[in-house]
Amino acid sequence: MDVPQLLGLLARSLAKDTVRPWAMRLCEACVDALGAQGGALTVVGGPGERVAVSTPGVFEDLEPLQEVLGEGPVPQAMAEDQPVVTHLGAVVDEYPVFSQLAGPVGDKVTLYAVPMRAGGQVVGVLSLYVTDDPQARSAQDLRFLADIVGASLLGDTELLDGSERAWLHRAAGMVIAQLGIGVEDALAVIRANAFSRSTSLRSVAEDVLERRLTFSLDE
Repeated sequence: MDVPQLLGLLARSLAKDTVRPWAMRLCEACVDALGAQGGALTVVGGPGERVAVSTPGVFEDLEPLQEVLGEGPVPQAMAEDQPVVTHLGAVVDEYPVFSQLAGPVGDKVTLYAVPMRAGGQVVGVLSLYVTDDPQARSAQDLRFLADIVGASLLGDTELLDGSERAWLHRAAGMVIAQLGIGVEDALAVIRANAFSRSTSLRSVAEDVLERRLTFSLDE
């Protein structure tokens, strides 16, 4: 899947709901974009503190279980800064208690735990639960989406000076008009585009304001 297509799927999913908390909507957007059957976002809130949101269903207790046990794919991915892929029906030496307790959920479930980065640091883990062909999700798509989520959850717009914020929020206003989404979502779309192009927020904002870059749910 190419980057514009992945970003388009994410934007479409986010546009469906503008009411619930941002982290939950972002979590479900990731699940929708990659066709998973469940997912979770675990974010580092401070030393020894982690905050997790999960999509409702049979997988929602697995994230808290890993936090209680202190073992599992999520702690491993966070500690090693590497994606972890495991099958819930198999006992894993690195986390024997979790894999045994999680096994009854389903022996045909593949769990992807992918580190989310922002500012060069691991800020959390994106978890995706997949019951169909795991080959349909490329490692590149998973890493890219996880980093987009990390940047969106811990956006650096608060650190910008006043003039920079003015450019950014004017551009966000145009994205809001084009996609019919909220301010938070529009800023996330701009950040995601900047990340995918390896450019600055200012550059993307200028492209939007000059109409060199437009967004549409129909594209």
